[in-house]
Amino acid sequence: MSCRLKLIVAYDGRAFAGWQSQAHRNTVQDELEHSFQKIIGDRIRVHGAGRTDAGVHALAQCAHVDVPNRRISNLNWRNALNSVLPPTSRVLRCSYVSSKFHSRFSAKGKTYRYRIWTGPILPPLELHRAWHVSVPLNFDLFEATGQAFVGTHDFSGFAAKRGKKEEDTIRTIRSVRVRKRGFVVNIEIDGDGFLYKMVRLMVGAMVRVGLGQMNRSAVVNQLKLGRAGASRYAAPAGGLYLVRVWY
Repeated sequence: MSCRLKLIVAYDGRAFAGWQSQAHRNTVQDELEHSFQKIIGDRIRVHGAGRTDAGVHALAQCAHVDVPNRRISNLNWRNALNSVLPPTSRVLRCSYVSSKFHSRFSAKGKTYRYRIWTGPILPPLELHRAWHVSVPLNFDLFEATGQAFVGTHDFSGFAAKRGKKEEDTIRTIRSVRVRKRGFVVNIEIDGDGFLYKMVRLMVGAMVRVGLGQMNRSAVVNQLKLGRAGASRYAAPAGGLYLVRVWY
């Protein structure tokens, strides 16, 4: 009889072609499934809470997997997986959960963080970990644009095509918090769900308004119309972090 194991996973997105398994591509899901195969001898499916893109980082991605039995403790599972995973990904926590738990369908929401470096020179250790915006931002307009996203909207105007059309493009953004410390700007976005590249397109619009390249009213209209409008510029993947999945 199998048992369901919940995993909290962190990874450096630079090393992977995203979360979801792909033919002949190095993904986080593939690495986890290969690791389980090395430990128990069989390939078993790992299910993630969401599909982060190539280059996107995770501080606490959630996943679940059905393992053959409970003979291995939570701590031993964590240690065994980390002993065979590449150093660019780590299982932070493991716990046995009910078979009714599903990392994706049980989720109530997610929190993402986007990092921007506003100094004139990007430090080498910030490469692919923050978006370098060296031109001065109108911080008030930038922050006000973020607040326009709060609430329930049709976000089809802030989503990219993944290959198949999303049936439901209505999402609720609970909060957009902007914090500036020195050259670093952190945008933390909490919502009940996110469409493909939605956060990156939101941040791209915020930056364009902050740089005077578009009006905040264009962003508001794009939300009202529920279709692509003036902003189709996605912020780079390297500045995006999945911070937490809420259950």
